[in-house]
Amino acid sequence: MSKYKLVIFDWDGTVMDSAAKIIRCMQSAARVCELPIPTDDEVGHIIGISLRQAIQTLFALRDDVKIDEVVNAYKDAFVHQDKTPSPLFEGAEDVFIALKNKGITLAVATGKARRGLIRAWDQTNTAHYFTDSRCADDAASKPSPDMLLQLLEALNVSVEHAVMVGDTTYDMQMAQSIGMDRVAVSYGVHAQLHLEKHEPIAVIHDIKELPSVLLS
Repeated sequence: MSKYKLVIFDWDGTVMDSAAKIIRCMQSAARVCELPIPTDDEVGHIIGISLRQAIQTLFALRDDVKIDEVVNAYKDAFVHQDKTPSPLFEGAEDVFIALKNKGITLAVATGKARRGLIRAWDQTNTAHYFTDSRCADDAASKPSPDMLLQLLEALNVSVEHAVMVGDTTYDMQMAQSIGMDRVAVSYGVHAQLHLEKHEPIAVIHDIKELPSVLLS
């Protein structure tokens, strides 16, 4: 039996292969709003935190009106303009099934807005795997542990029986700050070298490796 009763997944870059779409949409928003076009790496660095904070950080903006303009341009690009596919990583659904079959509760902690997560769930038909979730609308942005603390309380699970799975240092930091175990994935947006600084219990290179780590 696994020691874990709850597995909390990040979404973008961990479960869904969406980094390319996020990067393209952020670059499109910059173009529309007449801001310097960020590089792929620059956008990749802010994937995982809430959209408004990500835009403020990426473009060093302090003007709320300008931030709102970029937020709206990004959302328009993401929902209506950009057609870059964002599939689940191969094997992700099999992982959900394997963990659920062992009686483990699944949840999501994501920097996406609630309607963005619902859209992703609808596109992939995966909402039924997850008992609860916290989004940018619900809690302070990563790396604050607010999302995790809310999920632990709502699901009545102690921190030692939960694990966070994510691809960014923000995921690792928020779990580490409350003493929650964490599994880093190397195939997302942040380099393995930076993820390892936060002492994950494992680094996996394919989501299909996760059950063997958690169920061993």
